[in-house]
Amino acid sequence: MVLGATFLARLFGMPSELLRFAGISLFPFTAFLICMTSRQRLSLAVVWTVIVLNALWTADSFLIVATGWITPTPLGYAFVTGQALGVAMFAGLEYVGLRKSAAVAMS
Repeated sequence: MVLGATFLARLFGMPSELLRFAGISLFPFTAFLICMTSRQRLSLAVVWTVIVLNALWTADSFLIVATGWITPTPLGYAFVTGQALGVAMFAGLEYVGLRKSAAVAMS
């Protein structure tokens, strides 16, 4: 999204600045996730941070369209919806994993 923001903006009917910023914001988040993979154990706060950030990304994705802040093309709607549902799935799986790891720790 960073390098192709101008092209994607025309294709999706979305502001190129929004796409570029969204892409740039993924770099530190990805670095954080990569750093997490090197840890033997993760604190609850770290895991909850990832879950909440993914939930916020999902909510913001739907709100940006629902509020009329952007009016994407049909392909843009599909892109926003698809990536939001994908991120929501990750948040849900992270939550399930957190609950299962807590249950294992208690047994």
